[in-house]
Amino acid sequence: MATASSVSPTPSPLCSLSRQTPVFKPKPSDFSLRILSPASSNPSAVAFSPSSLSAPRFASNNVASSSWDRPRRLSCRCHSSTVPVNISNYEFSDNASDMELRIQLGDVEIQSPRDVSVDAEDTSLTIKVKRAGNLFTLLEADTLFDRIKAAETIWYIDDDELVINLKKQDPDLKWPDIMESWQSLTAGAMQLLKGASIYIVGDSTEINQKVGKELAVGLGYTPLDTKGLLETFAKQTIDSWVTAEGNDSVAEAESAILESLSSHVRAVVATLGGQQGAARRAYGWRHLYAGFTVWLSETEATDEDSAKEEARRHIIDGSLGYSNADVVVKLQGWDSVHVKSVAQASLSALKRLILSDKDLPGKKSLYIRLGCRGDWPNIRPPGWDPSTDDDATVSNT
Repeated sequence: MATASSVSPTPSPLCSLSRQTPVFKPKPSDFSLRILSPASSNPSAVAFSPSSLSAPRFASNNVASSSWDRPRRLSCRCHSSTVPVNISNYEFSDNASDMELRIQLGDVEIQSPRDVSVDAEDTSLTIKVKRAGNLFTLLEADTLFDRIKAAETIWYIDDDELVINLKKQDPDLKWPDIMESWQSLTAGAMQLLKGASIYIVGDSTEINQKVGKELAVGLGYTPLDTKGLLETFAKQTIDSWVTAEGNDSVAEAESAILESLSSHVRAVVATLGGQQGAARRAYGWRHLYAGFTVWLSETEATDEDSAKEEARRHIIDGSLGYSNADVVVKLQGWDSVHVKSVAQASLSALKRLILSDKDLPGKKSLYIRLGCRGDWPNIRPPGWDPSTDDDATVSNT
């Protein structure tokens, strides 16, 4: 993996991870981890647990959108060396458990099936053709939108089109496109989030605001930021408020704002960073649990292993309020030119989190309906008193 200096003028996310089985305080059981090189906008992903590495797990999601039933005509990445291979476009369609990818060959002449190489893996697809004795790449999807049954991939030539049939691991998940990208993640988010809001936390208010706005625009959500709401309410800047009354006063006021926002749906809320932010305090998460939380964490780690170890320490230690977040995105420095890469990494990790437990959005909704009592993720029955310590039966509704 390429790395960048912490003073690089154009850094991008180093890694991100998400809880696959959310827990309140104990050691997390599993994560999905996203690694980005400094110049990358389409990162690769591996799974991470505190004690070992494993492949990401996925679960079904039963919500589909009829708007994705028609084929989608999209541009195709074309790779060649000395002999050009011209591909105008491809069509992708998702039909429940089966998907079809049609690539128009154009001036690419296929003399024999042996001139075509289709290399399908669980999360990647590479298609090559032989021309003038050499193989040239027609399409390379390093990160598919989700997992396929690679062994069941079939292909054939239909006139001037190469047709590839793919089988999904999760037949209930509707794919907007063959590849995971910013466009496919934002298009596919509705069936996963089911209207749940997203909260952006971290030590930089500016980063939280910029990434939050990017996510909101991409998702069609309402962009909100607690800094602006607080300054409008108090008729003074956060800095002057801190000077006059201290960090605790601002944090308490932000907690009140978060309480009022906790019942909102389809919003991306950027929170205050630093000591004055409610999210930094372990006791300030009662209303943040109402949505999916993304921690944007700046780091001095220079490689993947160091980033993993740092994330592991933060999550297990749990003393910092941010460690309660559903998703952690590690940033090596910051430049707003990479805001979309950070937003994409956040959405990708959220996607993996929700696919690992399809009941999470419903549990978020239940948590809100019961009054955001602080009992996430072990939601207690109605009538539970947060001031008691008795172990009530956990609700899996």
